[in-house]
This record gives sequence, C-alpha cells and structure tokens, in this order.
Amino acid sequence: MTTLFKPVSWNVQSLVDSVHSGAVQLPDLQRPFVWPKSKIRDLLDSMYRGYPVGEIMFWNVSQEDTSRAISGASDRKGSHQIIDGQQRLTSLYAVFKGKSVRDADYNSRSIVISFNPFTEKFEVLNKAIERSSQWIQNISEFFRSPVDAQFEFIERFERANGPMEREEYKSLVTTLNHLNNLRNYDFTVVEIQDHADKKVVADIFVRINSEGVSLKASDFILTWLSVFWPDGREKLEDFARNSRLTPQRASEIAEHPVRWTPINNYLAVDAGQLVRVLVAVGQNRAKLGDAYNALQAKDRSTGFVAADRQEAELAKLQAALPLVLKDLHWTEFIRCLAVAGFKSRKMLTSDMNVLSSYALWLIGRTRFNVDLTVLRNLMARWLFMSQLSGRYTGSAETQLQKDLDRLLAIEGDDSEAFVTVFETIIAAELSDDFWTLRMPDSLISSASALSPAYQTYLAALNILDADMFMLNNKVQQWMDPSLPVVKGTEGHHLNPRKYLENVVGIKDLKKINQVANFAPTDWSTNILISDRDPEEYWPALVAERGFEGESLQRQMFWHALPQDWEKMGYEEFLHQRRILMAQVTRDGYERLKSGKSIASPVFKVSARPATSVETEVADLIDMGILSSGVFLIPADDSIRLRAEVTQDGVVVIDGHEFSTLDAAAHHSGADNVPGADFWQKENESGEQIPLRHLMNRVQQ
Repeated sequence: MTTLFKPVSWNVQSLVDSVHSGAVQLPDLQRPFVWPKSKIRDLLDSMYRGYPVGEIMFWNVSQEDTSRAISGASDRKGSHQIIDGQQRLTSLYAVFKGKSVRDADYNSRSIVISFNPFTEKFEVLNKAIERSSQWIQNISEFFRSPVDAQFEFIERFERANGPMEREEYKSLVTTLNHLNNLRNYDFTVVEIQDHADKKVVADIFVRINSEGVSLKASDFILTWLSVFWPDGREKLEDFARNSRLTPQRASEIAEHPVRWTPINNYLAVDAGQLVRVLVAVGQNRAKLGDAYNALQAKDRSTGFVAADRQEAELAKLQAALPLVLKDLHWTEFIRCLAVAGFKSRKMLTSDMNVLSSYALWLIGRTRFNVDLTVLRNLMARWLFMSQLSGRYTGSAETQLQKDLDRLLAIEGDDSEAFVTVFETIIAAELSDDFWTLRMPDSLISSASALSPAYQTYLAALNILDADMFMLNNKVQQWMDPSLPVVKGTEGHHLNPRKYLENVVGIKDLKKINQVANFAPTDWSTNILISDRDPEEYWPALVAERGFEGESLQRQMFWHALPQDWEKMGYEEFLHQRRILMAQVTRDGYERLKSGKSIASPVFKVSARPATSVETEVADLIDMGILSSGVFLIPADDSIRLRAEVTQDGVVVIDGHEFSTLDAAAHHSGADNVPGADFWQKENESGEQIPLRHLMNRVQQ
C-alpha cells in the first residue's frame, strides 16, 4: 500500500525562510485569516517554554494554478502548499520577518509583539510598554538583528535606570539567547505526498478544519472550487477583494484609475457571499448544504462519485459565474438599492436580503429577459418590501428556495409571468393590515441602527425628498455617504433624555431611545431644543425657523408628528407616532411604485475606507473608551448575550475571541451593522451607553 503522508521535522527559521522565498505557499483551499494578536503572543510564549503547539500539514506538489503566496512573501510557485496550520505559519512569518499580512478584509495589518527579558513575558504592544524601558518593544526587530537589538535595549534601559549589575547583565544575555533560539524550535510537518489525488487533499482539508471550527457551507463549496475549478475560485476572490475600499485600494484607484470597480456604498462582499448568489443562479439552490452535496455528486447507494453528474453541476456554475460578476449587472442592481431610497450600508440591516435580491435580479434579467426599466423598479420595491417585512431573516435559505421554486415553475422565459410572481408576493406582504398593524409594532425598538422598519422609514423619506426635522436641508444630503461627514448631523430625541429622566421620571434608556423618539436633524437644532419640555421648545422652534401653513404641515407629515404631539404623554406620543411613521413609509412605497421616486442613485463612492481602525478593541482601550473587564451588550434588546473586554485587547463571546467590534457583531448575528452601532457599554450602575456615542465624544 502506498503511503499517503510522512512526518518531517522543520524548524521555525526554515519554515519562515521557505515562506519568504515562495517554496512554501498558501493554497486557495484556505480562507485568508490572521489570529488575534493575543493568540500570536500565546503561541510565542508556548514555544519559548518548549510546549507543543501542534502539527502543520503540507501538500508536496507544485500546483501552478492553485497557489497564492502569503501576503508580503515572494510570488514564486512553491513545492509545498499549506493544508493545515496557516494561522500559525502566517503569524510566525509576520513576527520573524517583520512583514505585514492581509487579514480577512484584505487590509494590510502589522503584528507587533513585545518581550520583557526580566519577567520573560510576551505581550501585545500597548502604550504602557511603549513608555517602559523594561521591554523589547518589537521582537521582529530583535529577530532581524539580535546583536544590534540587544545593544539598543541595554542602552535604553541604562539611560532610564543606570548601569546594570554584572549578574543582571549575564541573566539578560542568557534570556535573550533563549529568545533568539526560538528560530530553532522544531515543528512536526505532516507532508502529503505528491501522488495524492486532489479530491483526497480536499477531503483531508475539510475534515481537519471542521474539527473545533464552525465552517460555513460556503467554505466547503470554496474548497471544492479550489480543487476542481481554481480559476473560478480566484475570480470570486478578486471580485471580493476589489469590492473593499481599504486605504491601499483607495490609493491604487487614485494612482491607476480603472474603468469599473465593484466598490459601492452598500456591501463589501466576501467570496462566501458570492457563492450564495452563484449557486442560486447556477444550480437554482438556496441551501448551500444541498448545493455542496450536488457538487460532490456521490451516489447514495454506492458512495462513489458520479463523474457525469459532477461535471454537469460544475458546468452550471461555470455558466453562471460570468453573469454574477459582470460589471453591468452588479452596477444596475446597486442602482436598485439607490432607487429604493437606501443610501448607505448602514441603512441595510441584512446582507442576506441584498444577496438574495441580487440572485433574483440576475435571474429576471438573464433567464427571463425582463426589461431593465421594469426590473429596476420591481426589484427596488422588492428590496424595500424584503427589508421591511424581514423576508430573509430567520429561515432565510428556506424562503429564498421558495422564491426560486416559484420562478422555476414558470414555463419558458415569460417575462410577464416573472413580474406577476413578484407583484403578487409584494401585494400580499404589504397589505393594509401590514401598514396599520405589523409595521407600527415593528417600530417598538430602541436600536435605530438595527431596526429594519426605522431604516426603511428613512428610505421612504429619501423617496419623498423630505427635509430634515425643522430644517430646509434634504434628508438625502444628510445620508449621502459620498459627501463629507457634517459634524453634529444625526438623529436626535424629540423628547429630550434629561427631560424624560428628570421631569417625566423615565430612567430606562430603552424607553428613552425608542426609534419613535428620534428625528433626523442637526446639532444646532438639538442645542436649541436642549433639555426642555416639548410643549416649551416646539412653539419657539416653529417661530424661530419660520415654518407655518403648508411648510409646517409638510414637516409634521414627513416626521410623523401627531397633532398637538407636544402636549401628549410620552407613551401615547410613541404609539401615535409609530402609526404615522408607518403611513409615511407607505406613502414612500406608493411613490416608488408609481415610478416617481425622488431618490437618486448615488455612484460616487465615499472616500472613507469601508473598514475603520476605530473599531479595533485595542485602540478603543488605548483611547480610554473601553477597559479590561467591561461588558458589552447588543443595542437590540432582543439579542440576549454579553461580551467581555479582556486585557488582551479582544472581546470574548462564549469562548470566541474577536479583535474588532465589527467581527464580534457579525458573530452575534448582525449582518450589516457596524460594531460601534451594534454594541453598548454596560457601566457599573447597569446603565447602557452606545459605543458610537462614546467614540464621537472622544473624537470631538
């Protein structure tokens, strides 16, 4: 029997040198991923103490079309490809070579680990370590030139503390020699031999990475594509990479203008999300598990792969991929989001809604040849309805499969039948009962950024070309992500917080921060309102801003203000305003349906990167916003969980560590909401303070 693998000893220096030269490479079998810095620190600490840190697995075959180098390494094609151990090897490469790496969002990221030779402790670099003379601040510099680094450390230490004693110096040298000897730490590398079949290697990868890790169905499909259609996998990765406006990407676009880019103000897709669209269009499947099983094409009775079935399933994806990634298709679909009144990513509360709608748009355009103008309005209303009704929340795959099956039942390519299917569903969802009962109920929420109903109400204001609260400036301008951020332009309480707390006696922030108590206005208006009783400030505000007659009526309609609202009790005000907000949203939908929407497509992409360092937990600790031991809870009180901030600069949820607020929010079920809007800080008294407010306060 031929041996499939053999164990081989590799030391750290050989590993990182081989990665740097390109002899060892990262195959497309694995997702781009870098550990939290605290985990890299712990890896180095275990190695320093001589503890085992696990095996690494290579595939000993040069696959010219299936490899890509770890970011920063040579692009030479390698003879060893990493099957298991990417996180460890990428981390060691970054530390020993001082190289930045690409994280899952394709951002360039530096890893700086410090070492205290007196306590023999590793730590992630922080402000306290930067000020201390007791630490080698960046061990990457030490590994680059141990002698120079040792000399510089001693100089710095003696400037701060005076000359070292002889014994102290001898102990220091011994410790630093031990640190330098980390490059000789031996890993056991399991090398899969070059005669192994691709299908076997893919199976090994899936089995290994399924242990202790929650792999998504899309990961299995991406693995399958990497083995059987690497070019298709790479095209998905390229599209995902190019959809992110990272600082480096912004610089590339500025230096080398391109004809088209998938960057937009709504969604930075990843390869897994594109897989969902791909299998929906190509295989007519919404459930990724079913799609993966179809791609494996195993005969249920024999367990063997049916090659003809497998080839047929692959052919479906190969035919669908150009449609999914076509620039005109993507651009026209993004236009639907703008027509529906949505201006930015923040307004879209579900990625699944966007992805499902894109798949349906593609089917309408390519399979049924629906007129582009008709399809644009139809899918704009579909997006509006789907977010408002929560169509693709909960059992999203099941719902999408039902929608796909409805289209599959249409004979031929009847475009009118396609339109009829969607019109029927929309009419059934947005019934009179929906507008008068369900939507007002759905506005009972204290998390405006997470509320699909509230964000859709704002979209309706855009469609209606509404002005901001007691201003002559358009809501559309306030929400336009391509325009510079205007300080103090945001949603503000109609019943001020201090008034509710001190006069009405309501202390519960969830009641105070109900979405029905917010209106989009500017800081100067908020200053004028101050902490006053609405019955006091409202007449004064109306008089000062000069609103009367028709202009005042428009203001009261757009912002859903009941007659004599300023005199109402708070609970009655909320109840009546929710009803009126639903009416405004309905009016916006009817305007959209008529084709007279004022919402204009926005194709200028914000110059601000899609990802921001402000959501790094370690940065927020340095800014004094967070501290070790603080608990974070979701702004949406329907999500029951608590996250703890640790001294390692990460957030821990049920044993999972996250270095950014965004990643922690995504893990908790927030598809499309920035972490700063998703999380609230819980102080010692139990008060919950939105992190966005704390961050804005520091930045001001």
